[in-house]
Amino acid sequence: MDLYQLVKPLIYKLQPEQAHHLTIAMLQMGGGIAPGRWLIRAMFHARQNGPEVKAFGLTFPNPLGMAAGYDKDGLGWRGLAGLGFGHIEVGTVTPKAQPGNPTPRCFRLVPDEAVINRMGFPNRGADFLARRLRFTRPKGLILGVNIGKNKVTPLEEAANDYVVLVEQFAPLADYLAVNVSSPNTPDLRKLQAGDALTPLLSAIQAAREAQTVKLGRKTPVLVKLAPDLSDAELDAALDAIVNTRMDGVIIGNTTISRPALQSPMAGEIGGLSGKPLSAINQAMVGRVVKLLDGKLPVVASGGVMTPADAQARLDAGATLVQLYSGLIYSGPALVQQILNAGLKSSH
Repeated sequence: MDLYQLVKPLIYKLQPEQAHHLTIAMLQMGGGIAPGRWLIRAMFHARQNGPEVKAFGLTFPNPLGMAAGYDKDGLGWRGLAGLGFGHIEVGTVTPKAQPGNPTPRCFRLVPDEAVINRMGFPNRGADFLARRLRFTRPKGLILGVNIGKNKVTPLEEAANDYVVLVEQFAPLADYLAVNVSSPNTPDLRKLQAGDALTPLLSAIQAAREAQTVKLGRKTPVLVKLAPDLSDAELDAALDAIVNTRMDGVIIGNTTISRPALQSPMAGEIGGLSGKPLSAINQAMVGRVVKLLDGKLPVVASGGVMTPADAQARLDAGATLVQLYSGLIYSGPALVQQILNAGLKSSH
């Protein structure tokens, strides 16, 4: 039994958000000093680290990444890097700081190995995160930034928020991920509709092109979609993503559906993640890979709880795999376990 399994009962006595803040503080402390980073690497070093993946013009040391939502303010990414992730996606960040939705807003569904959250993009704002990204990165680590609009920004002005964030983070991030799929910001998912998504992504593309000229390099932009889209909605969204020359798709965000759940908290409002999302994500990844037919890489994010889940996403055609909720139930050693299983990728 690893250390996490020993302390998990104590962690679970805390409210989920309290436990999250505690782990972020520990990662910030450990990752903030050289001995701490060495200790994290020593404890969680994987025997295998690969295979290397080339995507979006970037080289990833392995296909496994930390999904957005965990390190919203960039406080813990240097500690997370020691676990062995090939990439880490921080955020979601909004232009201005915002508190998010009222608490309680995060719930463990332990019998289901799941989480429901209705966080609503709580974060300290773009300027704070930008300062946190200026630290030296471990060799090879790919750092992405997930961007979203402020809750108070009207939907018709959402493009302004995303453009501001592209301008601020294109110089700092290896890639950007456009979040139009969180269920916890009112009406945000309306931006996934083809007639709304095309002008939004066109504005983002124009801002990215301006930054490419300024920086002398292209910052890839990915779009994160919801698992709750109908077939027609998904087709329209993918057409918009391809036609506006985005670089990839992340499949996907949390779901508002409720597969058969045992926990008494199953009725809480918010997005569901974890084990019940696994089959949904697997099917959607396969569908999107088939629809895109090689036009764009696909990042699988949702319900990755085991090494077998990670490999299944790669077998379905995903280029990269991300996890989050799996860490809550299996602990940080899950990264080591997945990498040691020997991931096989065709990309």
